[in-house]
Amino acid sequence: EKAKHLRSQPAQIVEPKGLLYVQQREFAVTTPKDGSVSILGSEDATTCHIVVLRHTGSGATCLTHCDGSDTEAEVSLIMSSVKSFSNSTGCGRLEVHLVGGFNDDRQLSQKLTNQLLRAFDLQPEDVHLVTFCVTELNDREEQDIHFPIIYGIAVNVKTAEIFPATFPVKGPDEDLRSAHILTGAPLTNIYDAKTEQLRIGPYFWGPFPHVDFWLEQDDAQILQNLSTSPLAEPPHFVSHIRSTLTFLKEHPFPSRSLFPDRKPRIYKKNEEGLWEQVCSDKI
Repeated sequence: EKAKHLRSQPAQIVEPKGLLYVQQREFAVTTPKDGSVSILGSEDATTCHIVVLRHTGSGATCLTHCDGSDTEAEVSLIMSSVKSFSNSTGCGRLEVHLVGGFNDDRQLSQKLTNQLLRAFDLQPEDVHLVTFCVTELNDREEQDIHFPIIYGIAVNVKTAEIFPATFPVKGPDEDLRSAHILTGAPLTNIYDAKTEQLRIGPYFWGPFPHVDFWLEQDDAQILQNLSTSPLAEPPHFVSHIRSTLTFLKEHPFPSRSLFPDRKPRIYKKNEEGLWEQVCSDKI
């Protein structure tokens, strides 16, 4: 019933003001006391799942975008991040919301659903499954091709409301963060709720293999080879991958060009509610 209700809602456009956008293999956790961020969100999930974990007592809320790379370790990480904000709260319970995936040919969504359920089940604490809108419950069929119904969600940290969402702005540092994922990064925490700062990096990788070869390929080749579900990707998938590959070509050694001082790129919300870089020099 809950999945049906969620699927029936049109995706809301979430503007950047007060938003913290979370990319694949990133997570962020904050509380209702946060003066900068009121919405956590993520989209472009095809076989991936978006996970929201919330403590009802403290209101501490974590959103992450999982792709099955190391699900058990990722769940442990988000559990401890939410608990670190909730230890002093006597009452309340941990609630989890799982959204994403569809009936894909390779059954990657089903595999990830099972991994997530198992990982939460293995936790020593009780975790209550509140929203379960994944795989077959998030699937639609069109001319024998399967697609996800919901590609993205947002959670309002103040009200705990979760809704289907799309995000015109996925920054800051969208290409840099995508490059980090494409080079095989583990799940990364990008936000410090205590200082209300978004921290990107420092990230390090070597030259991306065959980057020129990939940039020479046509859209169909990129879609076929660099997606887990070529037929179900959103329309901007290929341009996003091209942009990330171009970034990797321009920065084969980020330790030199992006993070020479080994310090993160730090952003804070300005008075308009938009991210603004502080301290380290702009690229």
